[in-house]
Amino acid sequence: MSRDRATWRPRVLWLTVILAPLLLAAVAALAVALTHTNWVIHTTTPLTTLLLVLGAGLSLLIGGTLAIRRVLTSRHAIGYAAGAAVESEAHRRFIARLDHELKNPVTAIRAALEASVDESPGLRVAAGQADRLAALIGELRSLSALETAELERGPVDTAAVVADEVAAFIEEQQALGESREIDLHLPSAPWPLPRVAGDADLIAVAVRNLLVNAAKYSDPGSRIEIRGTEDAGHVVLEIADTGWGITSEELEHVWDELWRGSEARRVEGTGLGLSLVRLVARRHGGEVSVRSIPGTGTSVRVYLPAL
Repeated sequence: MSRDRATWRPRVLWLTVILAPLLLAAVAALAVALTHTNWVIHTTTPLTTLLLVLGAGLSLLIGGTLAIRRVLTSRHAIGYAAGAAVESEAHRRFIARLDHELKNPVTAIRAALEASVDESPGLRVAAGQADRLAALIGELRSLSALETAELERGPVDTAAVVADEVAAFIEEQQALGESREIDLHLPSAPWPLPRVAGDADLIAVAVRNLLVNAAKYSDPGSRIEIRGTEDAGHVVLEIADTGWGITSEELEHVWDELWRGSEARRVEGTGLGLSLVRLVARRHGGEVSVRSIPGTGTSVRVYLPAL
């Protein structure tokens, strides 16, 4: 019985992730139809039709991305390096083409909805879903590009990168009126954190993603601690929070692209943040780990080889 469950659970998860955009688009199209609003883009295509086509296209994008990635993982596991390289290039071209095909319809829909003076709930739902789809397409594009892009490697002062990102994040939280305790602990004695060889901008993106996640999945008044240490030839960056936490059953899925836990569904998100963090770490020869207790908090550690 447990073996059957292990077989069908991933399949159900894949099917849910792939069909979710199409279902969301159908809901948005129905909302527009019920409000008797039939916006027309470029004078030929009704808005309801565009929403459905957009949802189907994004489902194809996600399904194709995950399917190709699964093939890549399988081939890599059995040592087919040449085949993996070919599939990687096919994956990149696939994402680029679908990004091109979907970007214009999404932009047109968002422009039409933003120009509307109608404040009906149906159009607000459609506008929100269009924004979400645009963000998801952008993050999938970034994730795909990062897999093959050449890194601009150089000595990176990790302490400075982390300090800058934390300072910017605190300012942003204050501007939004958020009330979370944010503490930064970086060593200075007997010596500061060593440098790492890598891309400072990408490391900054990873740190920011972890900070955003820590705030997003915690309540106002919670605590976020950022720590930097050196361990066994690695710089270890840790972002810990007193947030909602993740169950042990869900913890194994946190690195899966587009996966979101039960608590995460309470807030907006794409399910790509941690996938991006792990990819940045691995492109630098490092790794990521996560520990969490439901109702207590979560700790994510990024390990980067020190110079």
